[in-house]
Formats: sequence, structure tokens, C-alpha cells
Amino acid sequence: MNNKLLNISKTLMKRRASDSIILLVFIFYSVIIWSQNSSYGLDTSIPYYSKTRQNQDSYLKERCVLDIYYPEHLDSFATIVWFHGGSLKAGEKEIPEALKNQNLAVVGVNYRLYPKVKAPGYIEDAAAAVAWVLKNIENYGGDKNSIFVSGHSAGGYLASMVGLDKSYLAKYDIDANQIAGLIPFSGHTITHFTVREERGIDGTQPLIDELAPLYHVRADAPPLLMITGDREKELLGRYEENAYMMRMMKVAGHKDTRVMELDGYGHGMTFPAFPLLIDEVRRIMEEKN
Repeated sequence: MNNKLLNISKTLMKRRASDSIILLVFIFYSVIIWSQNSSYGLDTSIPYYSKTRQNQDSYLKERCVLDIYYPEHLDSFATIVWFHGGSLKAGEKEIPEALKNQNLAVVGVNYRLYPKVKAPGYIEDAAAAVAWVLKNIENYGGDKNSIFVSGHSAGGYLASMVGLDKSYLAKYDIDANQIAGLIPFSGHTITHFTVREERGIDGTQPLIDELAPLYHVRADAPPLLMITGDREKELLGRYEENAYMMRMMKVAGHKDTRVMELDGYGHGMTFPAFPLLIDEVRRIMEEKN
């Protein structure tokens, strides 16, 4: 009896060892296949203005470049154009870590800054960058009908201006409604305080003119999701601006405008907002398909 039990035990151990080896081989090759299927490319400092325009302005040539991070394993994918913050006075292009490895392309954009340029120079740069993406994303395997525009603070303001004031993209023979969605983070909807500073207007004095997203409310705009920090922790009235923007877009007849307020977070609310951005992209993509 003891010999029989011993033989059975040895047989089971051999089978377990064999099964373990098979499992390890499976995991090993799965990791290889996953890494191959999840590879991303990164092209940096690509000019988005023509060479003629670059040669006319050394500051434009220096600043007006973008980075593109894109999945190499997909035949078609959505793209997020991301504008950095910094009050239109500072900041550098970035590919946010939270947006990587999401089967999406991300385009980080630099634009010219105040005081070296004044309004609407930086908005024109943002539009030129979006136009470049719309015209070139298919070269990377992306879907030109799945371009989303986002950014934080000043970047959110630029995203809204490019998507709502159709005149900026019209210069490139592009209808702003080709943008699949606008997702500004803590962006001004009134005229930006740096634009007001240029004009000698105090930051506490609100202004709505042609350089305010609120000036361009319209029923046919792309889907709009505005995300802000807690109204008690945000910069001057930033939540309330966005809430008013939502109300006026709805009054104008827009069917897909929302505001999300992140309780407990101040103006630097990007960490909890990035997953909401990704969810919004996927929501719109699923509805399109």
C-alpha cells in the first residue's frame, strides 16, 4: 500500500511539474506577445507650421512644435490633442503619464507665450496644431474623425476656443465640427485673465468678448465635457464660469454639454480628471460605432 501511494505521489508531482512548465512557457510567450502588441512610438518636436512661416519668425520656429505618442499595434485609434497650462505665460508640451498605454495617441503641443506674443497669437498656434493633427494623423494609423482636444487651465481655454470659434480652423479649410469632442480641464470660459492683463483689465473684472469661449456658444458644436476642481478651492469663479457655459450651451440647443466638479480638489485637479477624459473619449467612440 505504501509503495502504491508513493508511486501515485510521484506521478502527481511529475504532472504538476509538467503543468507548471507549460504554464510558465505560456506566461512567457504571452508577455512577449503582449509587449509586441502594446508598443508605442514617440516622435518629438515636429513643427506644425510651414517652413516658410517658421523661417519668418525664430520664436515661432522654437515654440511651435509638438510631440506625438501613438500605438504601433493598432490599425486605427483615437487621438487626444493636449495643451499644457501655465496662464498662457509658461509651460512645456507634455505627454501625460496617465494617458499612456490606453490604445490612444496623445499629442503634446507647445505654443507661443505672453508677453512675446499677445492674443490671439497663442490661439492661432493651438488651431495650427489641431489642423496639423487632423491632416497628418492617418500617416500614423490614426482616425482623423476621432480627434479629441483637451488641456489644463490655459490649455483648456485654448481647447475651447479652437473648438467653439470656428474661424481659427476655417483658415485651414477645416470645419471645427470635425473635432470628435472637447474636454477642457479648469479652463476659462470668459475671456482669459492674461488677455485681460494685456488690455489693462484686472483679473477680478470679468469680460466676455470674441476671445471668450462663452461668446461662441452654438448648438452644433462638438460634444463638450468641462471638468473643474471644487468650487471652493478653484481659482476665481472657475467652476461657476463653466457651469454658466453649460447652461448657455443648453439654452443655445446643444445636446451634449456637461460639467463635472471634482470635490476636494483645487485648480491642480488633473490626477482625478484624466480617467474621466479617457472615459469620455471611449463613450463618444462607442456611440459613433
